[in-house]
Amino acid sequence: MTLTPKIALEEHFMHPDFLEYFGTTAINISPALFGKAREALMDFGERRLAAMESIGVETSVLSLAGPGVQAEKRTDIAVRRAREVNDYLAVEMQKQPARYGGFAHLALQDPAAAADELERCVRDLGMRGAMVNGQTGATYLDDDRCAPLWERAADLGVPIYIHPNNPPETTHMYHGHPELFGPVWSWTVETATHALRLVFSGLFDRYPGAKLILGHMGETLPFLLWRLDSRWEISNRGEMTLALPPSEYFKRNIWVTTSGVCDDAPLRCTIDTMGDDRILFAVDYPFETPQEAGDWIEAADITEAQRLNICRDNARALLDI
Repeated sequence: MTLTPKIALEEHFMHPDFLEYFGTTAINISPALFGKAREALMDFGERRLAAMESIGVETSVLSLAGPGVQAEKRTDIAVRRAREVNDYLAVEMQKQPARYGGFAHLALQDPAAAADELERCVRDLGMRGAMVNGQTGATYLDDDRCAPLWERAADLGVPIYIHPNNPPETTHMYHGHPELFGPVWSWTVETATHALRLVFSGLFDRYPGAKLILGHMGETLPFLLWRLDSRWEISNRGEMTLALPPSEYFKRNIWVTTSGVCDDAPLRCTIDTMGDDRILFAVDYPFETPQEAGDWIEAADITEAQRLNICRDNARALLDI
C-alpha cells in the first residue's frame, strides 16, 4: 500500500535536564506506566525515524513534553532554561533538517520575554510556532499581560499550539475519581476552556491574524459550535462583545490536530463544522502509537483529497513547510 505523505504536529521530545518538570504530571498517569516513554522521548535517531517512516511521516514538528519551564517558580530561571531547551532542539533539527521541525518552548511567566524568544526561534532557529502547556501560574493566554506574545505571533504569522496541562487547582468534581484528572477528561475540560477564554475575550478581534492550534480533534469543541453561538446570545456577558459569532473564529483563527483521536465520527464532525482545511495530522508520539494513528487515517472514510489535505497539505500551508 502506498502511504499518504504526512507532516505530524504533536510529536514530543525530552531534554535530560527537564525530567523534574515532566515529573509533575505523574499524578495524572498510572504509576505502573509513568516514565516508560522516557527513552523514546529522548531519542532523535533511528527509533523515532523508523516510527515516522512506518506510517509515511515526512516531517515531525517536535515539541518539549510539558509542562517544562511553565512549572518553574522563578521567572529568571524559566526564561533562561526555555532558551536552553530551544537551542537543544535546534541542534537536533539541524542534524535532520528535512525530517524535524520544531515548536518553541516559552516561559510565559514573562510574556514580553516569551515574545522575544518566539521571534528568535522562528527567525534564527527555523521553528514554526510555539507550544504552550496550558496555564502558567494560574494565568491563561487571554490575560492582557500576554498581549505581546499574541502580537508577535500574529506579526510572524506563526501559530500557538495549546497543549493540555493541569488546572491551577483541583476542583471538587474530581474528588474520589482520580481517573478523571488527566488525559481521560480534565485535560480536555481545561484546554477547551482555555481556548474558549481566548475566543470570548475578543482576542481574535484584536489580533485577526492570530493562529491557534488545538490537539485531540479540537478538545470536543467542534461538536459544540452551534450551541456556542446559540448560548452566547443569552449569556451573562456584561460588556463583552464579539465582531463575529463564536463559531466563525474556529473557521478563521483555529486549527485542530488528530492527536490521540483515531475515530471517524469526530473526524467527520470536525470536517463538517470547521472544514477539511482546518485539520492537521498528529500522532502524539510517543504517548500514542504511530501505527494506530497511521492505519486509521489511511482507512478513514474521507476522500483522497481530504486525506492529503489533513495528512500534509494543511500543515504545509499553515507552517510554511
